[in-house]
Amino acid sequence: MHRKSFHRLVAAGVLAVAGLAAAATPASASPGVAGKPASVPATVVAATSPSFAMERIPGSVLSVRGAGPYRIGARQEALAAAGLLDWVVSAPGCRVVHAGATGDWAGVILLAFRNGRLVEVGTATVPPTSPAGASVGMGWNQLEDIYGSRGRPVYNGDGDQAYVVRIGSRVELYTGHPIRSGVGYLQVGPANFVLRNFLRGPAC
Repeated sequence: MHRKSFHRLVAAGVLAVAGLAAAATPASASPGVAGKPASVPATVVAATSPSFAMERIPGSVLSVRGAGPYRIGARQEALAAAGLLDWVVSAPGCRVVHAGATGDWAGVILLAFRNGRLVEVGTATVPPTSPAGASVGMGWNQLEDIYGSRGRPVYNGDGDQAYVVRIGSRVELYTGHPIRSGVGYLQVGPANFVLRNFLRGPAC
């Protein structure tokens, strides 16, 4: 799997485990192997089983506008001041930082900011779903049935498959799963960030 997609899927799996622990729901993880966190199997559980998110955020939707209070284009400092950001990870010299959500969305979505603005919201859980009803855990054929001519499969230089739906200058991007065929991660945001990162590799 393309390293960017795999990194984000693993990170979302870690968030899902944290959320499950907070909800007092036991999560099992198999021992890690060299170079891969032991939390990866939890992503499989989150993507294929009823999630704690189902009760916490009924009917939750992740669209190209974002999710809940996490709106694409929102300022990182404003979200932090409102208590909507948990952890924040940045790399020296990189304009992109990643962060975790708080409240009902904790453990459900992963955030990315570029130059202090929210440019990506992603999830490895179900729900949320897209406005059209697509979600993590679906097969590629199911996405084609839902979107028809509005979406199309895309491949990066490593041969990894994804499915993209363009809505204006933004996209819904469904990337693969490290173990099974189909969708393992759903992310939304500007095409020049979300889609570009999948096709060309991470910005940093």
